[in-house]
Amino acid sequence: MLLEFARKEQLHNHFNNWQTILLKIQAVLEDAEERQFTDRFVKIWLNDLKDLAYDIEDVLHDFSTAALRQKSKEESQTIIGKIRKYMYSFFDQFTFKYSLAAQIKEITTRMQTIAKQKDELDLIERSGGSRNRRQQRIPSTSLVNKSLVFGRESEKDFIINKLLFGEEESCEVGVPVIPIVGMGGLGKTTLAQLVYNDDRVKTFFKLRAWVYVSKEFDIVRVMKTLLESLNSTASDKNDLNGLQTEVTKMLSKNRFLIVLDDVWNENYNDWMALRSPFEAGSPESKIIVTTRNQQVASMMGIVSAYHLKEMSYDHCLSLFAQHALGSTNFDNHPNLKVVGEAIVKRCKGLPLAMKTLAGLLRCKMGYHEWEDIPNSKIWDLPKISCDILPALRLSYYYLPSHLKQCFAYCSLFPKGYEFQKDEVVHLWIAKGFIHQPKGMKKVEDLGSEYFHDLLSRSFFQQSSVSKSCYMMHDLINDLAQYVAGEVCFRLEDKVNSNGQYNVSERVRHSSFIRQKYDVFRKFEPFYKTKCLRTFLALPVFVPDLAVECYLTNKVFQDLLAKLGFLRMLSLTGYCISELPDCIGDLSHLRYLNLSRTKIRYLPESLCALCNLQTLDLSH
Repeated sequence: MLLEFARKEQLHNHFNNWQTILLKIQAVLEDAEERQFTDRFVKIWLNDLKDLAYDIEDVLHDFSTAALRQKSKEESQTIIGKIRKYMYSFFDQFTFKYSLAAQIKEITTRMQTIAKQKDELDLIERSGGSRNRRQQRIPSTSLVNKSLVFGRESEKDFIINKLLFGEEESCEVGVPVIPIVGMGGLGKTTLAQLVYNDDRVKTFFKLRAWVYVSKEFDIVRVMKTLLESLNSTASDKNDLNGLQTEVTKMLSKNRFLIVLDDVWNENYNDWMALRSPFEAGSPESKIIVTTRNQQVASMMGIVSAYHLKEMSYDHCLSLFAQHALGSTNFDNHPNLKVVGEAIVKRCKGLPLAMKTLAGLLRCKMGYHEWEDIPNSKIWDLPKISCDILPALRLSYYYLPSHLKQCFAYCSLFPKGYEFQKDEVVHLWIAKGFIHQPKGMKKVEDLGSEYFHDLLSRSFFQQSSVSKSCYMMHDLINDLAQYVAGEVCFRLEDKVNSNGQYNVSERVRHSSFIRQKYDVFRKFEPFYKTKCLRTFLALPVFVPDLAVECYLTNKVFQDLLAKLGFLRMLSLTGYCISELPDCIGDLSHLRYLNLSRTKIRYLPESLCALCNLQTLDLSH
């Protein structure tokens, strides 16, 4: 019956029409991804597009699930059973197919509206390798004001010891490369500047050169900048061979130090072409590379990478006070000390964030002008997007699209929350983020690669407590929330001053912190959501085993039945002893986590979950 309906209604033609419109929209997505940070209307347009994409997926998944269930029932029934089931299901299918037709018509109208709006917003197509230069930061130089740098002495000495006394940690031939790795705004360039200008380094190396590389890797530009840095004069050469010949002559048998700042390029062949003149130098020569990406460090480095950590709280406080008040402490402004300390804690050891916030407050000495800062989102602050946000968003902007959606989904995790790789990968799989080529590696292995790619790009960092756990820096977490928009929400973050929840109808994914007694009022906001896909109880990965948590039965009796689009359901850690039969009605369910519960048997209706991929019954 469903297939006959599909043919009659010419669904194939509708889907082809959708594809044509979506291709036109896809062509401008790169421009929209960039402009969403500075143009509120583009951000709204992207949210509308995401909402439409989810509705399209729901329609298609509804149809495929109904067809799959019908086929499964037909294969398992006798002749008499088929006749009886046909009579019972006729009216259900009759209702379903005309509901589907109405949804298709409504989606087509919305899609056409969004396609029209892209022209009104002046969104443009970008060629494959073309990037807007606005995404680039101001080029760095070797100069540094040491009086405005706090801490980093031990880090500086460590790198200098590597330069002066360190031996190659590999038998590979080539100039030793010391990579400094860390997230944007952490101070990698500042550390390299401190090392570069140290008197010990100046004495040891006969030649020194500083090159700002950036995302747009241009070997001719890099070589030209290198040559000009070495001989302190401008060069009119633009021929790569001529430039490399000149650089080779200057470096020949000399002990040199070259700093390659802000390297993004992961292409090994480009690195091999760039490094060829360096082999002419003395064996004691060294290269320092700063990068956000561990993969770049592994590709370029012979010496183990140095992973830069956040600054200590005391040094952060001095840095903030210096830039905000012109002093290293709050002695002359005691009324601002408490709120100043709160702002510093908010920055979580990120120097760029502290300097930028301090610059914003430098001419404001009133308490009320400072007090809103600690609780504000970075992008909600006036004039703040000029520094912090670009430093963070640049990493996001250059992520492949498949990693962008994986990262945004992690906005469900609270700040400071520690998670494990396998659980995150299973959630990504259930969400449909992991697509492997046919006949290639297992989807779990590919998901693991996605995870490690985000880790190497400094979006995740390893926990200091457990090597098997990971977390996100607070400002990276803020970035994830921003790019996720209205799609993801954490229940505890949506409470206003009156104790009411502010939840958008567009929410698709939700998480909440498990409490000892979770009463029904806590879950009332979920009734406002039209197509919730994720219902995630946290902590999922490191539960507090000392506290038993209880969940109201009304969630089973009433709420779950209304969440018919759920893909991911986690009830881990609750003291529940059985599942209701209505669990079998959640036909879209792909991930069901019942770990660490008191359940001892499963209802027969669970067999109706024809899309289920992951069933976690551990502990």
